[in-house]
Amino acid sequence: MDESQQLPQHIAVIMDGNGRWAKKRFLPRFAGHRAGVEAVRRTVTACAEKGIQALTLFAFGNDNLQRPREEVGYLVELLFTSMQREVAKLHDNNIRMRFIGNYAYFGDKLTQKIHEAEAMTANNTGMTLVIAVNYSGRWDITQATQKIAQQVADGHLQAAAIDEQSISTHLSCADLPDPDLFIRTSGELRISNFLLWQLSYTELFFADVYWPDFGVDELEQALTSFQSRQRRFGRTGEQVRVRQSQRQSEQNEIA
Repeated sequence: MDESQQLPQHIAVIMDGNGRWAKKRFLPRFAGHRAGVEAVRRTVTACAEKGIQALTLFAFGNDNLQRPREEVGYLVELLFTSMQREVAKLHDNNIRMRFIGNYAYFGDKLTQKIHEAEAMTANNTGMTLVIAVNYSGRWDITQATQKIAQQVADGHLQAAAIDEQSISTHLSCADLPDPDLFIRTSGELRISNFLLWQLSYTELFFADVYWPDFGVDELEQALTSFQSRQRRFGRTGEQVRVRQSQRQSEQNEIA
């Protein structure tokens, strides 16, 4: 399989449209969030089966704190109860769980459950499932900058030595490759303060369905779209083709 046909190593998803899905069916918004949990199960299972290295799901953004207090409370409780039900299953399937964001904002109960889930699955070698909770891309860059500034203040780093790699290594997903593919559901065409640094060269795919209706077929559409694209990273198309040809020749020689 040549480079253009490979699957993404890391997929990032904004799970959008739960509330509108419920409204369309004359249901309360929390019914949409509950239905969205089923879409999470489908997507995690499908990505793990395909051998995707990492899947990052935007569960709750910092900007979502502006929503009605009742809905925010329900989302946090839904996350807590879902973790209680699902962590053991994920562990049994060799999936490692990671959480990013300022989740301590929601108190000790959720924070403890997050730490327990991460500890239980820490040594798993399958797909890494990253859940972004009270996260924003600007927050991520800010906290990385603060850590670097402290290193400079402590005399461990020279300001002139700060570069892109310095920042990248202090971001929340520093141990994972940047996302190759970004998916957003519900037809909205924006990235909404999600993984701002990490999405610099990511291929974007916008699905028209609301998140509760996102399934294997929609994931396949996103993957097919990804595989049809030529990722140049600043090179010309001809340079990419030559590079692919060289890699294919090297693989054939090894085989």
